[in-house]
Amino acid sequence: MNSLEGTGRVLRFLLRRDRVRLSVWVLSLVGITAASARAVSSTYDTPLEIAAYARNMGNSPVTVAMAGPPVALETIQGIVVYETSLTVLIGAALMATFTVVRHTRGEEEVGRTELLASTSLGRHAGTAAAVLLAAGASLLVGLGVTASVAAVDFTVDQAVLYGASVVALGLVFAGVAATAAQLVGHARTAVGLTLAVLGATFALRAVGDVRGDFLTWLSPIGWSQQVRLVEADRWWPLALSLALSAVLLVVTGWLSRHRDVGSGVLPGRPGPPVAAPGLRSPLGLTWRLQKGSVWAWGIGLLLLGAVFGSVSNELQDMVRDNPTLQQYFEATGGDVTDALFVTALLFSGLGAGGFAVSSVLRLHAEESSGRLEPMLATAVSRYRALLSPLVVTIVGAAVLVTAGGLGVSLADALVRDDFGSVARLTALSWVQLPAVLVLVGVAVLLVGWLPRATALAWALVGIAFVVGWLGGLLSLPGWVSGLSPYDHLPLVPVEDLALAPLLVLTLLGVALTAAGAVGFRRRDIG
Repeated sequence: MNSLEGTGRVLRFLLRRDRVRLSVWVLSLVGITAASARAVSSTYDTPLEIAAYARNMGNSPVTVAMAGPPVALETIQGIVVYETSLTVLIGAALMATFTVVRHTRGEEEVGRTELLASTSLGRHAGTAAAVLLAAGASLLVGLGVTASVAAVDFTVDQAVLYGASVVALGLVFAGVAATAAQLVGHARTAVGLTLAVLGATFALRAVGDVRGDFLTWLSPIGWSQQVRLVEADRWWPLALSLALSAVLLVVTGWLSRHRDVGSGVLPGRPGPPVAAPGLRSPLGLTWRLQKGSVWAWGIGLLLLGAVFGSVSNELQDMVRDNPTLQQYFEATGGDVTDALFVTALLFSGLGAGGFAVSSVLRLHAEESSGRLEPMLATAVSRYRALLSPLVVTIVGAAVLVTAGGLGVSLADALVRDDFGSVARLTALSWVQLPAVLVLVGVAVLLVGWLPRATALAWALVGIAFVVGWLGGLLSLPGWVSGLSPYDHLPLVPVEDLALAPLLVLTLLGVALTAAGAVGFRRRDIG
């Protein structure tokens, strides 16, 4: 039998399962790109403002490391690419990663792959369908990006090349994820391995762009950015991405033929013969499963905060030359540096909110996989099973917002050689926690009453991200901005610390959580 027999049938099935999930991914990435492109075009609308942007951003090693090579920044098209490319590239890579791992190693881990393999499906049909699904989603994102930038004075060739660069990186990480799914025996490990590769490629690209050396050419992200839109419009770097994708898929097929279904090529490490005392309770087990995520999110937010803090002086120079930016940053009523701190603390809160939703929804994943029901068959009550992830979630969120605040305050102190405000800014980061509690409450409410609709919790995170990132530039209606719990927080350090909105948000989060706990207690598990 052909090893790809039945790929089309599996692909149609996966499309039906992921029609909502992938629609959200595609619309979010395209929408963010389109909104950012329009906002950038309206912000830098004079030659003086464009020249100021090129002078300040193009000469900053921090911004080059974060955004990529400063190409054609003397044009509005170059600025649009510089401001939007990394977001959509990484988004496409993440979308491909989660899609492929979910439908390969994830299906194998729960036993569905072995069941389907007993039918007339070929051995590689499932993997091929997953890769095709990720490739198709990446293509849709690329087409959306093409249409988005074509609306802001890009030529057709430039817009198509921009979209193709996004598709190429999506294909690469579809291949990386498919290979990782063959190497390891658990979906979570496969995702972690792929994200480690993504982090390594980002680091290689960042160092290579800052130093201007060959390291950029060791990174698939670098290949997508080395098309050098507007300046050179080169297509040939994308051939490297296509070649690597093909190699990875060949390796995936070879590895699949040389391992047993249900196991990875790399043998799993045996655990100790006796469990640690901390694993004897649901709380200890939950912390054991979540601590890797807390560390990863914490390091990421610490570094993100450091990036914000390190550009405080450069931002002042840029805003001085751009009245539009000055109006945007000073809309809160304070100076530019304080407005930067508001944005930095907001992003740490958004990151903590993303972790919190992911942490709460793991309880739903445990239920879907059948692992929750055996635990509830013991002396563990439903409330205790719910309380354990909640404790880890809230403590983890507090750690994450602290890491973000510490990162921005330390970096700003180093840049300005003034450490007097480090403790104050770090403490102010806790203002974000009531908004995180609202996200936690929404996630618990959905798990308790509408477990099939848990994706709505992520939709609220997405709304909060768009409102926090682009709300000021897009001039969103008040009711839209009000959907984000972060929009109701006091804008410290620009504003004085107001306790009333923090108390209201905290009570709302507690009420939503309590309502969700009641639903979790009453409904059938599974």
